[in-house]
Amino acid sequence: MPTAVETNQAIRPIAGGITAPKGFVAAGVHAGIKRQKKDIALVFSERPCSAAATFTTNRVKAAPLLVTKEHVQAGSVRAIVVNSGNANACTGEQGLADARRMAAICAEKLGIRPEEVVVASTGVIGVFLPMEKIEAGIAQAAAALSVSGAHDAALGIMTTDTRPKEVAVVCECDGVQFRIGAMAKGSGMIHPNMATMLAFITTDAAVEREFLQERLKAAVDVSFNMITVDGDTSTNDMAVVLANGAAPGAAIKPGTPIAEVFSEALTRVCIELAKMIAADGEGATKLIEVRVKGAKSAHDARLAVKAVAGSSLVKTAVYGEDANWGRILCAVGYSGADFDPETTTVYLGNVKVFEHGMGVPFDEHEAKSVLAAEEVAILIDLGEGEGEATGWTCDLTYDYVKINASYRT
Repeated sequence: MPTAVETNQAIRPIAGGITAPKGFVAAGVHAGIKRQKKDIALVFSERPCSAAATFTTNRVKAAPLLVTKEHVQAGSVRAIVVNSGNANACTGEQGLADARRMAAICAEKLGIRPEEVVVASTGVIGVFLPMEKIEAGIAQAAAALSVSGAHDAALGIMTTDTRPKEVAVVCECDGVQFRIGAMAKGSGMIHPNMATMLAFITTDAAVEREFLQERLKAAVDVSFNMITVDGDTSTNDMAVVLANGAAPGAAIKPGTPIAEVFSEALTRVCIELAKMIAADGEGATKLIEVRVKGAKSAHDARLAVKAVAGSSLVKTAVYGEDANWGRILCAVGYSGADFDPETTTVYLGNVKVFEHGMGVPFDEHEAKSVLAAEEVAILIDLGEGEGEATGWTCDLTYDYVKINASYRT
């Protein structure tokens, strides 16, 4: 029998990014924090929003993250202000005061309370914010807010990203329509545990805070928490979702068909953003999808996926288009997953390279063709159960070292 999602669901990609949902406007401007590119982004809801968020598990947490955590827990949120080029991390009491000042400036320009502002920063750690430039940039962004400002906002949150990351979908269920829009940044220092990763999501559905938090956490667990670029978990990572209820009739109640549609749509949006981040890893030329199935448990599958995706040896082999399956099996072996190599099968794309505890003959040219593609699939079937998981990473190239060897200069 088809599920409620299958019978009622219609989730379609649309244009519009973070302002695709009704009642949201955005802007992105250049304030001079970075030499030329946009470095301030602002998102505003015409109505109060319920809000949910997940944050980095790094014990070193940036000042704006601490402020945002307070504001999300305090109640409704209406605005997001982000600067790029400076992380405002490890900046002591001055950094905390500057983060609060960002919220206050934004609130003043928008006619709301400081507690209704989410604050985020991304860039170099250990440098104080240039507050005169920040203040002028926020004022400029507030004056430029519009429905058409989503793309500029997505540009404004980038650091070493080579391209903006935007997603939007329209959802229909039982005659009711709502939208979800989002933007993210992330290219290096990506290894989320909740990645420098920021994700901001908006919806015009009406969603109670507790359910919104529950659904965001579930979506993050199978998306942002399943990507890695370099194994470094940042000090500034956050994912925030705002729901303003501007879509007529789109009240999301747990246990209803529309709630199932909302949950799946939110998960899809987060996965698309996560894949964009992994594909845009610093110096990357390929997106790598690692899927594990047949595990004894979902936990074992996740351990195996994360070990393979995080292996520098696997990532460099993919870059070199070398079908070195031993590196994949080795990573599964030290992952902590409970499995038996004798029941395990490994595929590169459709090319079987390992089975029954040993390598199998395969066409090296065909395997090299698989690894030469922009998207590379690795499948590991552990052959012992129903547990499965999927994660994403990128190849490790010479350019990653070049980018990070001179990040501050």
